[in-house]
Amino acid sequence: MFRYFTAGESHGRALCAVIDGMPAGVPLSPDVIDAHLARRQQGYGRGNRMKIEADKVDILSGVRFGKTIGSPISLLIENRDWKNWTEKMSQFEDKSESVKKIHVPRPGHADFAGRVKYGFDDIRPVIERSSARETAARVAACSVARQFLKTLGVEIGSYLSAIGQAIEPERDSYADLIAEGAEALAKRADASPTRMIHEETEAKAIALIDEAKRRGDTLGGVIEVFVTGLPIGLGSYAQHDRKLDAQLAAAIVSIQAVKGVEIGTAFRNATRFGSEVHDELFMGDDGKPYRKTNRAGGIEGGMTNGEFVHLRVAMKPISTLMNPLRSVNLDSMREELSHIERSDACAAPACAIVAESVIAPVLMNAILEKFGGDSLDEIQARIADYDARCNKALAKR
Repeated sequence: MFRYFTAGESHGRALCAVIDGMPAGVPLSPDVIDAHLARRQQGYGRGNRMKIEADKVDILSGVRFGKTIGSPISLLIENRDWKNWTEKMSQFEDKSESVKKIHVPRPGHADFAGRVKYGFDDIRPVIERSSARETAARVAACSVARQFLKTLGVEIGSYLSAIGQAIEPERDSYADLIAEGAEALAKRADASPTRMIHEETEAKAIALIDEAKRRGDTLGGVIEVFVTGLPIGLGSYAQHDRKLDAQLAAAIVSIQAVKGVEIGTAFRNATRFGSEVHDELFMGDDGKPYRKTNRAGGIEGGMTNGEFVHLRVAMKPISTLMNPLRSVNLDSMREELSHIERSDACAAPACAIVAESVIAPVLMNAILEKFGGDSLDEIQARIADYDARCNKALAKR
């Protein structure tokens, strides 16, 4: 089983991750991880922090001669901004008398509940660990799982269909977008500053982000995530915690500022008759069943059904507003405007890269559960055997 843990604070010395359960023999280099870290830092509407950080990973263990060796992998990403926060984030010397404490929580953030839960007299520790800066470590760790998937022909990609009220026209099908694989779609989206593929919607989104900046406001968005190349039967209907859609949804909602996820066009499906929703099966000229639609998002009964997986992700606007909202000072218990922390007007394009990343371990574990194996060669052989059996079972008799 692939597991990972992250550590580090937003303005601490570094972010790090420890990975366990990576099979041996998977090609891995810092460049593979750095490419996704760079994608996470892009996007129209990002704040000044991205001008300071240029995230690069240092792989400290678990790799020899450019391939994983089956032992734990440890990763390190330095925070360049640490040099400006050595007093505020002093680890061992008590600077509490000289550092200003934060008492006013930001509505929508972890500030209020975190301060009460842990008994702090300062919100700063909550801000530091709950910050979306943590997702840099997650993208790094998940990029390792993503590399494993890529060796098996599994690709992950995304684009944004909405930023605020800049919403692309409704699509009847997404099949044409991923006809060349999910990575091709991702590259197409990466060429856009908003990661949108509908030009008119992109122009509206840029104008909205500019307006948000002027107003000291923020914007969220809707992210379309796709996975291609998965075999039939990952996940299970046998127990609730083995359902692949449940695991994917949990991974997506764990991302900071994400408040919703759909499998396929779930909310649209909920307003229609079943005859307009379920993906019918037909016999193809090759003697195998096929579908003309994929409204289920590639998952039925908690299992992959051979179609591409489609997840729709709802990211709310970031909680830090330069034009702050009303709040309460938890020291004086008087109403005040909320704390202002460095922020982005819109981080939805970056969130898309995080969403691509966090589902990789879920998919990897579904493959490991189904096929097992300690090395890439062993796993590939077992998948090839399974594919042959599936093709035989689905062949016209």
